[in-house]
Order: sequence, then structure tokens, then C-alpha cells
Amino acid sequence: MNMCMVRDGERVVVIDRRKPDWPGITFPGGHVEPGESITASVIREIKEETGLTIASPRLCGITHWCEKDCRYIVFLYSTEDFSGELCSSDEGEVRWELLEELPNLPLTSGMEHYLRVYSEPALSELFYRPAGKCWIPELL
Repeated sequence: MNMCMVRDGERVVVIDRRKPDWPGITFPGGHVEPGESITASVIREIKEETGLTIASPRLCGITHWCEKDCRYIVFLYSTEDFSGELCSSDEGEVRWELLEELPNLPLTSGMEHYLRVYSEPALSELFYRPAGKCWIPELL
């Protein structure tokens, strides 16, 4: 999977996800299709979810967890190189928000940890360790 912070100065594109499996404010992104590179997938997903065409996405870090003998990985990208106009999709409403205001919004579960990977240069990994019915976030 992938996620991308599209940035214009202090503003970032967010999506207010409608899906019940992970509702709330997050950055747009999605799944990697079979035969698709990860970079191509983030460019495609941003176009599908926001209407923006991005270029030169830079890998900022990853988040991952293991569930049912399978490892799930989300590649976290960032870019300031985009064109087009914002357009919401079935995934949810997209809009510009000030990056500093994101902690005050109803974020998706765990997004506060993702933001640290994006904003703290010493961090590049967020691992969720299972602990019974809970997940313990480890920032590395």
C-alpha cells in the first residue's frame, strides 16, 4: 500500500475517508496493483482520489504490521510537485488543510504516528506490534 503527503507550502491535501474500515482524516493513497511499481501506484492513487497529477514522489518512510502470517507495508511518500485541481472521489472528500492543524482534526486511527514519520527526520519506520487485542506503535 502507499500514502502520499501532497504539500503546497504549509498546506497539505487530506482525504476524509468514508469507508467504515478506516474512517477519518488521512493522506490519500491506496493499494499497489499486480505488476505495478510502488512509485507508479502512488502516482495513480493520488490521481484517482484527488484529481491531482503528482511527480517526483519521495519515499519518507514506511509503516508495517503482521497479521495472520502476512506482513502489510504502507510506503509513505511526499511531494510538492503537482498539477491539476482537487476533486473528491468515492473514497472521500479531499481538501487543503494546514499541516499544523492536522492534530486537531478527527484523524484516522494511527495517523498521529504517521505524521511523526513524515515530520521527524530521525524517524523512518512505524511498526505496530500486536499485544493481545491491541497494537503497540513503535517509532524507529
